[in-house]
Amino acid sequence: MTTDIAQNIADDGADAAETAETTETVTAIGAIDIESMVAAPSPTRLAPIPTPVEQTKFFPHTDEFPEGCQVISDLDQDDFGYPVNIEQVTYVTRQLADDSSVDLPMWVFTPGVDNMPEGAMPEGGWPVIAFVRGSAFHEQNVTDYSNYFVRIAEQGYVVAALKYRHSDIAPFPAQMQDCKTAVRFMRKNAERFHCNKDRIALWGDSSGGHTVLMAGFTGNRAPDTDAYAEESAEVNAIVDWHGPTDFAKMNFYPSSQNHSDPQCPEGVVIGGGDVLEHPDLSAQASPMTYLSADMPTPSTLIMHGGRDQLVPFNQSCRLYATLKALGKDVTFYKLDNACHACYGFRSARALRLVFDWLSDRL
Repeated sequence: MTTDIAQNIADDGADAAETAETTETVTAIGAIDIESMVAAPSPTRLAPIPTPVEQTKFFPHTDEFPEGCQVISDLDQDDFGYPVNIEQVTYVTRQLADDSSVDLPMWVFTPGVDNMPEGAMPEGGWPVIAFVRGSAFHEQNVTDYSNYFVRIAEQGYVVAALKYRHSDIAPFPAQMQDCKTAVRFMRKNAERFHCNKDRIALWGDSSGGHTVLMAGFTGNRAPDTDAYAEESAEVNAIVDWHGPTDFAKMNFYPSSQNHSDPQCPEGVVIGGGDVLEHPDLSAQASPMTYLSADMPTPSTLIMHGGRDQLVPFNQSCRLYATLKALGKDVTFYKLDNACHACYGFRSARALRLVFDWLSDRL
């Protein structure tokens, strides 16, 4: 009891000291003649000036600035682009081989125009990019690419960043099937996300690049699922960042890892077998297998680093040469000194290459 009373007395003393200090501060501020240092107020109360968002730039300019204020007069443009809204949704629930189920999430990044004086949603809605984050086919950390997704959405795209069934719970073709289901989900929900179901591209990096190539090359053909079957999985364009394209050839070019062992990413995704000992499975899981002159192929952009330590650069060379020989629309950029997903890929310039390419195809 005595201790509590002593503490209360101490607290009261601290409060009193704090009150005294605040009073002194207020008194000091009150002694400053602020009115002599700023513009004089209107002699009467001012009426509001109605200003619709699109008329923001015409709001009356003020020439006031107090002494010492630094005026920056050459900055009057916003270059971030659109503001971005983010929503997480479940786009499908899959049954697994052990009779359990898994909900597959998608993070949808949507451009906003509510406070964008110069911005407007295009007629028909925003174009869509379904983005597949790479993970060596294991479980993805989709949100660690949120900085990419925001930058893409700022440019006027709806980004559907999806999580697929990873190879530890479902082998190929689960990943590309999930990608196609995500495309159909976005078409089914086009009105909800204010997007244009006729303008859809796929974009993926590493194993995600492999997945978008597989999904884009096959479209509505097998291997597929019947989820949202009333919608099409066809897309206008594919952006492949350093994705594997021909499993059986990976071990014959420089790499930092073995690409044939049953426990390597490619081995696990084909069901835990040696890639070179299972040529049929390896071929089925390789995008190169699904190309032919008589099958339509979406326009394809390939980007790969000249120092890629994980996916041999030759994988993209093989894909490019084949697409070109088949007369397909293909563009290939070698980021000469880039490694796998870094030293060049994390740059505004790399993104600008993609945006410029997409502008003619989406």
